[in-house]
Amino acid sequence: MLCSRIREEAGVTVSGSYERHQPLLRFTAAGPHGAPCRRWITALCRGKQEDVTRWKPAVSPIGTGPTPGSGFGVFRTPVWPLGVQPLTSHITAAMMSKSVLLKVILLGDGGVGKSSLMNRYVTNKFDSHLFHTIGVEFLNKELEVDGRRVTLQIWDTAGQERFRSLRTPFYRGSDCCLLTFSLDDGQSFQNLSNWKKEFAYYADVKDPDSFPFVVLGNKLDVPERQVSGEEARRWCRENGGHPYFETSAKDATNVTSAFEEAVRRIMVSEDRDDHLIQTDTVNLQKTPHPEPSCC
Repeated sequence: MLCSRIREEAGVTVSGSYERHQPLLRFTAAGPHGAPCRRWITALCRGKQEDVTRWKPAVSPIGTGPTPGSGFGVFRTPVWPLGVQPLTSHITAAMMSKSVLLKVILLGDGGVGKSSLMNRYVTNKFDSHLFHTIGVEFLNKELEVDGRRVTLQIWDTAGQERFRSLRTPFYRGSDCCLLTFSLDDGQSFQNLSNWKKEFAYYADVKDPDSFPFVVLGNKLDVPERQVSGEEARRWCRENGGHPYFETSAKDATNVTSAFEEAVRRIMVSEDRDDHLIQTDTVNLQKTPHPEPSCC
């Protein structure tokens, strides 16, 4: 009955094998609207009509794209769990031409606050009772940085080792990676190198030190600090000169600045690549100058 309701309200087709063998919440791991969709389906499971009503506006039919004003977007490349197919294409030419689409991914140990950072930046809200991420989720944010309008597609990933096979396929195509640790968790800081290597491997990054990484030391509001600012900045200098921000998703400290710096890093990288392409390109339409003749 629940699957029928999901089909009816979300506008998806679900095969029988999917209903039998796949958890319903897998729909939200790669579905159209990430965390809001998961909360909506969880409310359906628990029969909480108040929460169903609250989260339903964020879950528009797939064929129509995001609900106007909801702030939630679509996939750059549509990805669907086994058995779930879109009814119609939900990426239109108008949507693609509206602004530049940039994919940013948050990586780090479980519990460092990646989901909270994403939600604080996109919705300006903090929920201390967020679900642990299973696989991946994402939200969209439209903004203007240095006069350029962009749609920032922010991907949140599960930090636990058991979810590696679920998260790594989504690394490819990322324009920037936010390496995140918790200031009150020294081990999460020590694991930054492992996260950088994992991302570079699965995203096929040839030169990790020149890729746009940004490092975030989250939970600045927590008094029991284990990682000093100087220690974190030294790691950034020694591992590619990455920008470093100490953030708090709880009180919003430096959250906007960190994501805007990610956009700037992407733009600098793309401008550099464009310059290299232009300087190495031969203009075949240019009129050649005649060579002087010796005869």
